[in-house]
Amino acid sequence: MIVDTHCHLYVKEFEADIDDIMKRAAQNGIEKFYLPAIDSETTDAMLALERAYPGKCFAMMGLHPCSVKKNYKEELDKIERLLATRKFAAIGETGLDFYWDKTFVKEQYIALERQVELALQYDTPIVLHTRDALQETIDVIRNYKAAGLKGIFHCFGGSAAEASQIIDAGFYLGIGGVVTYKNAGLAELLQHIDLSHIVLETDAPYLTPAPFRGKRNESSYLKYIIDKVAAIKNISAAEVALVTSANAENIFKQASM
Repeated sequence: MIVDTHCHLYVKEFEADIDDIMKRAAQNGIEKFYLPAIDSETTDAMLALERAYPGKCFAMMGLHPCSVKKNYKEELDKIERLLATRKFAAIGETGLDFYWDKTFVKEQYIALERQVELALQYDTPIVLHTRDALQETIDVIRNYKAAGLKGIFHCFGGSAAEASQIIDAGFYLGIGGVVTYKNAGLAELLQHIDLSHIVLETDAPYLTPAPFRGKRNESSYLKYIIDKVAAIKNISAAEVALVTSANAENIFKQASM
């Protein structure tokens, strides 16, 4: 069983052929799909997909940093109300993103801290998005190591020093299509990181791996990420799939019960 730990299969890019997407994923051994939240505008679609594929799709709940705007308090209130009604696989995706817009940097920090508190309150992992803000996000998260906060730094693309800090904080590195990009530098870094610290993801429909870069991503393409990691580690694809999926089951174990 292979796990895609991060995929937005509920967004409009998949509306026309989601059944085919799921079939292709199953044909390639991918049987579990973790769905990170974005904001309240997409919550209904995400929960509908989870209902359509029970035991396969698992929804998270959170506010994406790029969705932190003037109404962020209302968004957080909606998250809290939903968390009180049922169990979610994780809090996320949340984090800090200073790439597109720095208008709401202060609010991003507030939203991240609040979602960390919710992860601790509900004893659930947290899934983190960072862009141009990796060290800043690490600085927030490692303050909660003693409290037992666990989770994933989704789409990791940082340095060896940053990877070390993340692992030391008790978090996994989420590795996706970027590892297949020639000039990304991630492949070289992974040579020195033990497989026990890694989970795999597609971030579909984004960050499509080679040889399909530039096209819509989907969960079946996880096999190209597995093959690349196997080549980097000089081990079999089956071993990569086995270890990384076990890591995923470990971090999301409460949702899988």
